Amino acid sequence: MYSKIQLTYNWIQYVVLASNARGHGIHSPFVYELVSAVLNDDRYYYAYEKIERVKKNLLQDKRTLIVRDFGAGSSKNGNEIKKISEIAVKEVSGQKFGRLLFRLVNYYHARTIIELGSSLGISTAYLASADNLSRVISMEGSTAISGIANETFSQLELENIKLVTCNFDEKLETLILENPPADLVFIDGNHRKKPVLEYFEKFLNKISTTSMIIIHDIHWSREMEEAWAIIQQHPKVKLSIDIFSAGLVFFRDEFQTKQQFIIRF
Repeated sequence: MYSKIQLTYNWIQYVVLASNARGHGIHSPFVYELVSAVLNDDRYYYAYEKIERVKKNLLQDKRTLIVRDFGAGSSKNGNEIKKISEIAVKEVSGQKFGRLLFRLVNYYHARTIIELGSSLGISTAYLASADNLSRVISMEGSTAISGIANETFSQLELENIKLVTCNFDEKLETLILENPPADLVFIDGNHRKKPVLEYFEKFLNKISTTSMIIIHDIHWSREMEEAWAIIQQHPKVKLSIDIFSAGLVFFRDEFQTKQQFIIRF
C-alpha cells in the first residue's frame, strides 16, 4: 500500500487530470449520461439510512475476530486477531462510494451481481438494496468476517444475497460458469496485481456487452495502478473510467474505438 504522502500526491495528480465533475466537455453521450445521472445523483434514496445505521454500529463494535486474510491487506497474510471496529474503519467502503454502487445497480438495472470481497457486508448491502429483483453473489475468504456479513444482511432483511465463503482462486471459475453472465462485477477482494488480473480475465470468459466491471482501489498501490493500466489496454475493454477510488470498465458495442476517461468524483 502506498504511504499517505504518495496517496496524497496521486490524488492531486488525479484532480489535475480529471474532467469536470459536471460533465462539461465530455463528448461521449454514454459517459455524459453516466456522469449527470449516476455520479452526480445527489438524491437521498430510501436504503441509505438503514445501511449507514448498521455501518455506524460496526464502527463501534469491539468484538474480536480471528481473521484469515488471503489478500494484500494483511502484512502477515495469516491468522490475525482484529476488532470489528478496526475492520470497519480500514476495509469497509466509504459512504460516498457505497451510495454510488447503489445508484449503478439502480440506474442500469443490474440483475446478476458478483462481488469479490464481502468484508462486513456493507458494500454488498448497497448493491443488494437497489433492486429487490437483483441477485447478489458475494464471495468472502474469511469465515469469521462472513459471519458478521450475514448479521448485516439479517439486520437489513436482505434476502437477495448469496454469500459464498471460500478462497477465490479455488471457487471463482466454477461460480462464474454456474451463473448467468454478470451485469455488474465488483472486484474488491485482493489488492495485488496478479490476482486482480486473473479475476478480471476469468470474468471476461462470460460477460455480455452490457456488463460492467468495477475494480476498487485502483490507486491503492503501485501494483494496483499497474493492474489498472493493463486492464485499460485489454482489447475487449471499450471504455474505462477512473474515478480515483475505483475504475469502471465497459464493453459496449456502441463504442467503435477505445475510450479512457478520468472523471472527478
